[in-house]
Amino acid sequence: MLVAWLFVSLCAQASTQETHSLKGIIVDANTLKPIAGANIIGLNLYAVSSENGEFVIGKIPKGSHHFEISHIGYATEQLTVEVNDNLENVVIQLKESVTNLDGVELTGKTEQRKARELSTITVGVSRDFLESNRENSLMQTLRKIPGVSTITIGSGQSKPVIRGLGFNRVSVVQNGIKHEAQQWGNDHGLEIDQYGIDNVQIIKGPASLLYGSDAIAGVVDIQPQKIPAPNSFEGEVNLLGETNNDLFGISTGILGREDRWFYRGRLTYRDYGDYKVPTDRINYENYIFELHENHLRNTAGREVNASFSIGFVSNNIKSETFFSNVNAKNGFFANAHGLEVRNSSIDYDSSSRDVDLPFHQVNHLKITHNTTIYKGEHTFQVDMGYQNNQREEHSEPVPHGYMPTPSNSRERVFTKNTYSLNLKDTYRPTPEHDLVFGINTEFQNNNIGGWGFLIPTYDRLTVGAFVFDHFRIHENLHFQGGLRYDVGLVATQSHFDWFQTPMDNTDGTTSYVFLQRAQNRSLEFGNFSGSVGLSYLNKGTTYKINLGKSFRMPLANELASDGVNYHMYRYERGNIDLDPEQSYQLDLDVEHSTEKFTLGISPFINFFENFIYLNPTPNYNETLQIYEYTQSKVIRFGGEARTGVPVTDALRLDASVEYVYSRQTSGPKKDFTLPFSPPLSGLFSASYQFKDIAFFQSPRLMADLRVTAAQNDIAPPEEKTEGYQALNISATTGIPLFGNGKPAQLRIKLNNAFNTEYFDHTSFYRLIDVPEAGRNLSVSMTFPF
Repeated sequence: MLVAWLFVSLCAQASTQETHSLKGIIVDANTLKPIAGANIIGLNLYAVSSENGEFVIGKIPKGSHHFEISHIGYATEQLTVEVNDNLENVVIQLKESVTNLDGVELTGKTEQRKARELSTITVGVSRDFLESNRENSLMQTLRKIPGVSTITIGSGQSKPVIRGLGFNRVSVVQNGIKHEAQQWGNDHGLEIDQYGIDNVQIIKGPASLLYGSDAIAGVVDIQPQKIPAPNSFEGEVNLLGETNNDLFGISTGILGREDRWFYRGRLTYRDYGDYKVPTDRINYENYIFELHENHLRNTAGREVNASFSIGFVSNNIKSETFFSNVNAKNGFFANAHGLEVRNSSIDYDSSSRDVDLPFHQVNHLKITHNTTIYKGEHTFQVDMGYQNNQREEHSEPVPHGYMPTPSNSRERVFTKNTYSLNLKDTYRPTPEHDLVFGINTEFQNNNIGGWGFLIPTYDRLTVGAFVFDHFRIHENLHFQGGLRYDVGLVATQSHFDWFQTPMDNTDGTTSYVFLQRAQNRSLEFGNFSGSVGLSYLNKGTTYKINLGKSFRMPLANELASDGVNYHMYRYERGNIDLDPEQSYQLDLDVEHSTEKFTLGISPFINFFENFIYLNPTPNYNETLQIYEYTQSKVIRFGGEARTGVPVTDALRLDASVEYVYSRQTSGPKKDFTLPFSPPLSGLFSASYQFKDIAFFQSPRLMADLRVTAAQNDIAPPEEKTEGYQALNISATTGIPLFGNGKPAQLRIKLNNAFNTEYFDHTSFYRLIDVPEAGRNLSVSMTFPF
């Protein structure tokens, strides 16, 4: 009764006080372009500008109010307004700032300006974008970026593909440390919690100069979070529900800071059932699998993620130590591991939420430490990291060849430890030059277990050193270039079967031997890489050209695999004589932006001297077709085009198209394309920003139509994929639930609105003719506190 009385009293008191609203837009004083993420802070009043730079503050009492407007890279502005009625169309201009820090002059620039000055093709992804477009995994969320696609594995896992290249050709970096797991596997996803990420930088094209091996196609760089404001504390709770796979998810995060010490923490839990596809049967190798209520059986899973960091900041030092653990258990579609489901005793349709065989369980522990020291003309940066990736792949204990029936379901076990150390010195001898000297080192130790052998135990050591210069020839003309040299060592350990195989001797007798699958081998690699480029900014137009040479060391599976891959139902064999991949790429980019429209085009041409791929052969081992790793010359070209038009103050239209052509010019697959080559694809988007409606603040409606052409250019044994159109609709709005504090954010999404049956050529399950997920309604709510 007391609580109810207090609530009624407070509501009655609030209703007697006349309040108004303040609406406006934050823009760059030089370019007049909207600024997203600016803070507008008053006494018990707060707002953050949207992607369009707009902000709304409601329930402002009558009278004089003072606001402070701030954004990183801009000078803080003060605003005093006399509120007697609702105020609209308030325009606030922020100017780029110059800050002195212990003798180091730092010119504050927006992220957009920094990206324009780089000659590489770089796309910045903001927190607003991530929250508005959030899907079941980080890479699925980033699919709206032109040139970025995914290899999806069910509803909860995916791995990045940039311009048609994926697996270990794309580096994923978090807090300065390259994420290392078992990313070589077709069905191995990315073990990163997408909640709590503020900013992602995507580099399209060769990036070995700064990131080393495996960045031959590009980089997904997950930037560290911004340091909290002094003497602050805030947090949020994210709730998510989906209809297609009955998903429930919750993620809560906090961050705070006293004077110099700050901390962050986050917990995430997700649980989901088998997802539904818009068909009731799957045709795999002329066998029809009936699906119970359209559920793709055994694709349920769950995730439990936790992270915590503690840091220190002062005038000349910034340091943070980050701990995270990602744990997931995911089922595989029961028919994806060959045809054993016909003879299985498991009742896969008994429940849509249980996880039966086959499944995998992965735990990824990551500890990183980042320290930045500002001293005179130097900025020193130290990044250290330790990662432990524990992956278990369980399958029905089915004997193959001379193997007896295994005693358990642990088909393969991988235990990978990775130690990383990066040192970098950014030296500014003159205002025109930013020289960067760096060293990257990484040591991997990968152990194996289980009754199925595919890759051996191995150690891998890489060391690279680079120098890079950003030369400001003119305020709007920038040159960048650098050189790097890497050395690497891969040491594989011998491996013998745990069972005996009969071998015929020349004298007519039979011997039973433990076949050797791998040998003790030590391989050394060394390679130069580098890049040169120019960027020119002419008012609203940016011109870029960049020429880069990258490399990639062969992986242990490419060098020394020799076993059955039950996940793909084939026998895979490595090639110990493989050379490092070497790639040469020319990138161009032109972008013109005005208040009326934005237009950009990013073509590229790419040549591989020795591309590594898994090639099917006409030979068989124990009834399974043998696939062998080989190399060939490859030519690739393509690019992206994009445009955006603000039709009115409320309505905006955007469109993008992407295309990649690839052709092998030598080797056994000469004149064929590369596997998993994405087809021509376009994305057409419309967004409408409404005015406040009742208690809905800045409601926004968005629609995305993806139009994808047929992919008839394939690399056997791939199948051709028909084109498709898929419509996604979403709506977002703020809801003031806690007085004058930050409003809660409501997001509603309807994916595949027409329940279209279509196939994604780069999906893992496309190999067995499984269509993409059907209609899915998701509702998420973020409660700030």
